Formats: sequence, structure tokens, C-alpha cells
Amino acid sequence: VRTWSPARAGRVNASNRACLVARFGFIYAQERLHAETLLRSYICDMETVQRIIYVAAVESFRAAKMAFWKIKLRVKETLALDHIGPESLEVAALDYIARHKDLYDICQSVESVICSMSGNPKLPCPPDVDFCVIRTLIRELCCLAFSMQTLIPPLDIAHGVDGELFNRTMYYRSCDSDFTSPFVAYHVWPALMENGTVIVKGEVVTR
Repeated sequence: VRTWSPARAGRVNASNRACLVARFGFIYAQERLHAETLLRSYICDMETVQRIIYVAAVESFRAAKMAFWKIKLRVKETLALDHIGPESLEVAALDYIARHKDLYDICQSVESVICSMSGNPKLPCPPDVDFCVIRTLIRELCCLAFSMQTLIPPLDIAHGVDGELFNRTMYYRSCDSDFTSPFVAYHVWPALMENGTVIVKGEVVTR
């Protein structure tokens, strides 16, 4: 029988958090660049490629969070029937989902992201480009975002707006930026947040 204790739960949460933050950094440093290479086979404009990948990251987190919210409701309803123990129903549900990731239909989220991107009128993209070419990146981001929702508190990304003031505590400037400009032209990668605090900086282009 698995016993529960606040200390054990805290250690597990901290360990999972560290792994997920590291995974976020790896996707930025490796898998994002691979996705850029794939898109550059179809699109010569680097800004367009970077905008596509940023939107893919934002949409992946949105889809995964929505799926997580629906699953958590179902799990809480089921556990509430015979829930006993020192932890709250909320904590019990998060723990259950963390241990049963197969509850998540990740393929459905991936298709939702691709569909949303294809219908995005603000996303500059040649009509002959299929966003399925970056399906692997989207899948990894959806999986990561879903797992981040099982943490206490959950991790999320910041949603940037073109033209906003550059925030050096939240973003790095890309090497091709105008370092004298105080405004964000577009976002390359989102910042990772925890309770409103930046955990990992994102990347922007200022001009």
C-alpha cells in the first residue's frame, strides 16, 4: 500500500518539476531548431518560420490545458465516490492523472493544434505548406504542457503580443534584433511561468 505524506509529495513534485523545466529547455534548444529546418524547406522567410513555431507552442499549451481540464473533471467525479485520506480530492486527482498519462488522447490535441493553425488568418504562410511537417514538435509540446498541469502549482507559458514593450526579465533578444528598440516585433519562443514568475526566459525579436 502506498502511503501519502506531504514531504514525499513535495519531493516528487519538485523532482517532476525539474525534469519538465529541463525538457522545456531541450525542446527550445534542439527540437525547435529541427522544426525550423523542416519549415525552411518550404518557406524562405525566417520571420514567418519563427512565427509559425511560436504559434505552434502557444496552441499546443492551449490544447493540452483544455484536455487536462476535461480529464481532471472526470477523474474528480470518479474519485469523489469513495475518496478518503489526508490529501484533498484535488491533490488526489492530480496524482492519479500524473500516474495515468494514458488518459490523455494526445493525437486529438495534435490534430486540434494543426487545425487551429491552418485556420489562423493572422499566421503568414504559403497555402501549399502543411503544418503536419512539425507534428513531432507539436506532439512534444502537448505532452509537456499536459504534464506541467499535474504540478502544484502548474507551469504555463506567457502569451506575448506583438508591439509590447520589451521585458528583459521575461525575454532574451534574438541576435538579429535591433538592440536599441524598446518594442517587440514578434515572439520566437514563449517564457515559462510559475505563479506569475518567470522560470525560463523566452526569446523575441525587437525592431
